[in-house]
Amino acid sequence: MKLTASFLRRVNRGNLCAGCGACEAIAGRNKIKIEASKDGFYRPIQLDEICEETDTKISNVCPGLNVNFDMETENEHPIWGPYISVSEAYSTLPEVRYIGSSGGTLTALLIHLLENRDVDFVVHNGANKQNPLANETVSSQIIDTIKDGAGSRYAPSSPLADLENYLGTGKKFAFVGKPCDIAALRALQRQDERIQKQIPYMLSFFCAGVPSLNGAKKIVERLGGATEEVASFRYRGNGWPGHATANFQDGTERQMSYSDSWGGILSSHVQFRCKICPDGVGSFADIVCGDAWDCDDQGYPIFEERDGKSIVIARTAKGETLLRHVCDRKVLQLDPISISGVDAMQPGQVRRKSLVSARLLAQKFLLRPMPKYSGLCLKDAAQYASRRSRLKNFIGTIRRIILSSWRTEAL
Repeated sequence: MKLTASFLRRVNRGNLCAGCGACEAIAGRNKIKIEASKDGFYRPIQLDEICEETDTKISNVCPGLNVNFDMETENEHPIWGPYISVSEAYSTLPEVRYIGSSGGTLTALLIHLLENRDVDFVVHNGANKQNPLANETVSSQIIDTIKDGAGSRYAPSSPLADLENYLGTGKKFAFVGKPCDIAALRALQRQDERIQKQIPYMLSFFCAGVPSLNGAKKIVERLGGATEEVASFRYRGNGWPGHATANFQDGTERQMSYSDSWGGILSSHVQFRCKICPDGVGSFADIVCGDAWDCDDQGYPIFEERDGKSIVIARTAKGETLLRHVCDRKVLQLDPISISGVDAMQPGQVRRKSLVSARLLAQKFLLRPMPKYSGLCLKDAAQYASRRSRLKNFIGTIRRIILSSWRTEAL
């Protein structure tokens, strides 16, 4: 009978897994394998004994247990993290701007890196070939596969699980991942010098949490279809914000607005680790992109269809140099904005980070294992939320944890 690894016991007890796949990359697939859980998330399954050295290495990298920001920065904002420049942007190619979720900015950057031969390939998310609702990690060497992966994919992903295979090529590649994926990759970089040499660019996007695959199934059901009849599925893109679009095997297409798909369904299926996330804005990335929403008088984003535009933050000197280069080559239209201007475009991220401390306090109150976060300005960020909001989230998190425990025991 195998002994459950220490890192996995803590992660499971606190429901802290982000599903990034770093544990599989470190331990090897014969020891740890990422699989879809009954709840519709990607979770590690231990197949064999884990030695103490490997257990410690995983514990130091796992974003469910540790997120330690120790990079040198020029400027730092309590909510938006380190930055060198902040801009609104969109691809100058109408096709790329259209297929992307918010102006095609990230897609345009990846295309440029391949065309300019700055990297040999790009590691990013794409639709799973066997299950169109799910994600799979893609290694793209040509422009067409980059375009195929354009648009947000609101489903679990584990892009770090196959990291050893990519590093084993000896080639340079750009890596695109969720903020927690990039945080884990930076932590692993401290232990593996190949990452510094072979991954010149780490790119990310603003993230509001990872929904379960069960959320996507709800969308298909709401559209009046069956998941086994879906031939292809887009969560967003083809316009801004774009529709959730299911194409069925009988040739029919059905759509749901972004407001209904994300706001009405997917956001209620987000995993617990995302509820206590200290970094939905990709603080560890060289460049991070997000929706540059226009908001109404009450501060709520307006989701009317229009030409897409992104917030783009260069966080490192390397990222800033890349942005200047693509701007000079007319790959992107970049319009500088102030860091404080991002508040009005992404009010949800302001709320998320300002309430993390209250949610973590609830974890501590219930004596649950909790992540160690450092260098992320959480105390300063908390000042952006009222005391009433912090108290409400403290109580709400306690309630959520208790209910989740009851459901688990019932199963």
